[in-house]
Amino acid sequence: MTTEKKMKSTVGRLKSRPQFLAVRKGESRRGRTFLLEVLDRQEPDTPPRAGFTVTKKHGNAVERNRMRRRLKEAVRQSAGFAMKAGHDYVIVARREVLTVPFAELAAQLAERIEGRSRPRRSEETRSRKA
Repeated sequence: MTTEKKMKSTVGRLKSRPQFLAVRKGESRRGRTFLLEVLDRQEPDTPPRAGFTVTKKHGNAVERNRMRRRLKEAVRQSAGFAMKAGHDYVIVARREVLTVPFAELAAQLAERIEGRSRPRRSEETRSRKA
C-alpha cells in the first residue's frame, strides 16, 4: 500500500471538548440513525478528523459502547474514504444504530458524509396542516 493511499484512508480523532464544540458551528446533516455535524477547517493539507458522541439517554454503558464501536467500524471500513481533507466530522448516535443492519449503517454514513441530498417530498404528500 503506498503512503499516498494510506494517508487517504486514515482518519484522525477529535478528542477534546473544544474540538467537539467547534464542529457544532458547522453544518448538520440529520438522519434516522445518527446526526452528522461537519466543519470545514479551511486546511486542505490536513487529514480529516472524526469524533463520536453517544449520550446517556440511549442506554447503559454496554449499549453506548456497542453503538460507538459500530460507528467507528463503519467509518474505518467505508465512510473514511468519503471524508474530505481538512474537515472535522462529529457523529452523534441515536438508539437505532443498534438495530439497523451494519451494511445499511455504513451506506447511510457514507451517503451523509458525501452530502448527497435525498429527494424532497412533493407538496401533495407533505403535511396538510394549514
